[in-house]
Amino acid sequence: MFTGIVEEVGKIKNISICGNSGQVAIYASKVLEGTQIGDSIAVNGVCLTVTSLQPDGFTADIMAETVRRSSFSIAKNGDKVNLERAMPADGRFGGHIVSGHIDGIGTITDFRKEENAVWVTIKASQKILQLIIEKGSICIDGISLTVAMVSDGEFQVSVIPHTGEETTLLKKKPRDMVNLENDVIGKYVQKLLGINTEVQGNQEQGITMEFLEKYGI
Repeated sequence: MFTGIVEEVGKIKNISICGNSGQVAIYASKVLEGTQIGDSIAVNGVCLTVTSLQPDGFTADIMAETVRRSSFSIAKNGDKVNLERAMPADGRFGGHIVSGHIDGIGTITDFRKEENAVWVTIKASQKILQLIIEKGSICIDGISLTVAMVSDGEFQVSVIPHTGEETTLLKKKPRDMVNLENDVIGKYVQKLLGINTEVQGNQEQGITMEFLEKYGI
């Protein structure tokens, strides 16, 4: 489990994708402290298992599901990546609950500066957007951020200077892709609501006041 508070920016030393899976080697320093083979490190929000350690970095395997769901499908040598070690049992929750399991990718469409912050607009699929709420949390490339606005087809976050300096987000450009992980609490709520639905015609209806009155809830 992670918090979405990036510890350092690393760099891809080598990435090799053969078929739909592969391996990545990453230059790092801070996240190596106390890390052992088998530990988890979030790389741009993707939970990866350390398979080997070197004085200047680590390697990890990338399975096919990860390639399909994340921006590792287009990653290349030299790309900078956000890194975070798994949260220790006595650690602080500075962000929100992040599992490191990517739901999909989004595309940056715009950057807009407003005084000391930068607004970032990201286009995403409806499957991801339906679990995003204003003032809720979203994990973008491993960064825990608060959603400022949700509209048809996109959402916005506001990035403070410290986050911009300590992560890769503001170094990106419009049309760049980012990994997105929805708030896990929202996923469980959706699952529970999905169980308690009724079908009217060919459409599945969620919980409504009419549903509650019908079943005396």
